[in-house]
Amino acid sequence: MRRRIVAPLQEAILIAETVAAGDLSKEFSSNAEGEFGRLLTALSTMEDTLTELVGRIKQSTDSLAVSAYEIDAGNINLSSRTEQQVSALTETAASMEQLTVTVRQNAERAHSASSLAVTASATAGRGGDVVDQVVHTMDAISGSSRKIVDIIQVIEGIAFQTNILALNAAVEAARAGEQGRGFAVVASEVRSLAQRSAEAAKQIKELITASVTQVESGSGLVGQAGSTMKEIMQSVGQVTGLLSEISGALQQQSEGIAHVNTAVAHMDSTNQENAALVMQATQAAAALNARTQDLQQAVGAFKLDDDESPCLAPSAMPAPRGAGAAQARPARARELAYEEL
Repeated sequence: MRRRIVAPLQEAILIAETVAAGDLSKEFSSNAEGEFGRLLTALSTMEDTLTELVGRIKQSTDSLAVSAYEIDAGNINLSSRTEQQVSALTETAASMEQLTVTVRQNAERAHSASSLAVTASATAGRGGDVVDQVVHTMDAISGSSRKIVDIIQVIEGIAFQTNILALNAAVEAARAGEQGRGFAVVASEVRSLAQRSAEAAKQIKELITASVTQVESGSGLVGQAGSTMKEIMQSVGQVTGLLSEISGALQQQSEGIAHVNTAVAHMDSTNQENAALVMQATQAAAALNARTQDLQQAVGAFKLDDDESPCLAPSAMPAPRGAGAAQARPARARELAYEEL
């Protein structure tokens, strides 16, 4: 009777101690009947159920550990790439800012050059007007000089006729003898004056002719200058148009670059936010990886059929309640058996 009571109790204690030690690799069977048989069957069923649950937990934990490791590695890689993107976008934003400043300065300079070209065109236009006035003045001077030449020719004719008349008067005075002597003196003086007038008119004619020639030459030069001024005005007008187009294009380019700069700044801000989120995800993945390792270590304390040894030594597990009296359990069982008897 004692053996039938003590043996099942010892077997139950063995099952409990084996499970408490984390060893779920052993199978237990018993031929005991009655309440002890039910107890041993329940303990064996509990051990089998616990083995199945721990096996499932271990498989899930291993899969979770692999996933957590991959997520952690992926987040680290993504964090590195995001930081590189943020750095590249920061450099791009700085370059775009410098380009914006340069294009704006070029646009301002082109606008200033266009204003100067407009001023130069207006000045050239006024110069052209002055040249036209000079041409008209030179033409008027040339016309007046020709009229003076005509007048001098009339004076030469008058002087010539006066000379002939004085000569005739001298001849008539000589015929008159002593009575015409005074008249001969006057005729001689008139003839002398006529000759001097003719000589002066000749010199004036030569001077006027030279002046007309020079005026005509100057008029030609002024005409060429007028043509040149017109060409300059046309060239300045073309330059003004080109500078206006360049200024407008640079202004549009500046506005486009400003829009691109705004977009790059927005992308930079978004990437910085993404970098912060990736950093948080990386920290969360690292924490998940650490908790998974802790869970693996906790599950590894149980030894299953396909394990050679548990991850944790049985001594590392918490001591079961009343473990200090483990050696006294057989004696206590015997005492219970005696009490039943």
